[in-house]
Amino acid sequence: MKKFWQLGIILGLISFLFIAGCQSGNDEAASQEEGTDSQEEAEGNHEEEEHDHDHGDEAVSFDDVPENIQIEGLSDHYHTGDVFKLEAVTEEDLDHWHWYIRDSSEEEWTVVEDQFEDSYIGDAEVDGQEVIAVLYSDDHEAVAKSPVTEITIDDHEHGHHHHHGDDEESQQIYEGYFEDEQVEDRPLADWEGDWQSIYPYLEDGSLDEVFEHKAEESDDMTADEYKDYYTTGYETDIERIVIDGDEITFYQNGEEHTGTYAYDSYEILEYEAGNRGVRYIFELEGEADENLPGYIQFSDHGIAPGESWHFHLYMGDDNDALLEEMDNWPTYYPSDLDTDEIVHELIAH
Repeated sequence: MKKFWQLGIILGLISFLFIAGCQSGNDEAASQEEGTDSQEEAEGNHEEEEHDHDHGDEAVSFDDVPENIQIEGLSDHYHTGDVFKLEAVTEEDLDHWHWYIRDSSEEEWTVVEDQFEDSYIGDAEVDGQEVIAVLYSDDHEAVAKSPVTEITIDDHEHGHHHHHGDDEESQQIYEGYFEDEQVEDRPLADWEGDWQSIYPYLEDGSLDEVFEHKAEESDDMTADEYKDYYTTGYETDIERIVIDGDEITFYQNGEEHTGTYAYDSYEILEYEAGNRGVRYIFELEGEADENLPGYIQFSDHGIAPGESWHFHLYMGDDNDALLEEMDNWPTYYPSDLDTDEIVHELIAH
């Protein structure tokens, strides 16, 4: 019995030591796992907070920050609703960027969310809005800044811009989907102003980037095919038109010819694509003049009174034949637009 009792004690002692060893191992593994989790959590928090340091709503000042960043991509002006892109250029070997904006110099800078690269994409909505790029070190110290860049908005006297209405119905009308009862008569005053043909811009190659853009946006045609299509569409020798009251002056091959025109009617046209368009027809008053078209038809995607910001013009002496013309549609934009602005308008059109 004594031997059995001694044997039991020995077995019990061995079991105790085994269990204690396992528990110690489990505790150590758990401790290591917990340490790993804590490290990962800390790293994650650091990553999340990487762009949150001192860039909140509090007032910030960059007066003491060296100005050695250049801004590229700024246009002389934009039209309301344009999307613009600015590029920050510097020799600093850092990549921690923040962009700040304010609507005027009297307001505080506000950090732009979710834009931490060396480029900034924004919407032209506030004339005079200011933008500044700031480069930070790994210690979150501002080491360089750009000059304050001002966004200028100029929609021109005709109010031409890329918005074709602020609601779905207006956009549908612009695209050629409307009801007959929505169409209204329009006065010649809707097209009053000084207008230039954009055909010369096509001829000198200025519009090539427009056709390249269209080809990139669609699989329908190549850039060369688009250019051929618009060459047929834009072709005209009437390089300028001035509309003042009920008088229209045509500038053609160095000569000027002025006639008085009266509103005749409008015609709704059905297109093969399934959409529709409206032609507003004006007739020459008085005796026929071989230097003046007997009829002109305006088409500008509008179906009710309102200032036009560009238009297609059909001109000739046979009104019915003009209504059948679908291939040649000389196009006019305000004469105060330069090449870059014409290109900008066409890409957005």
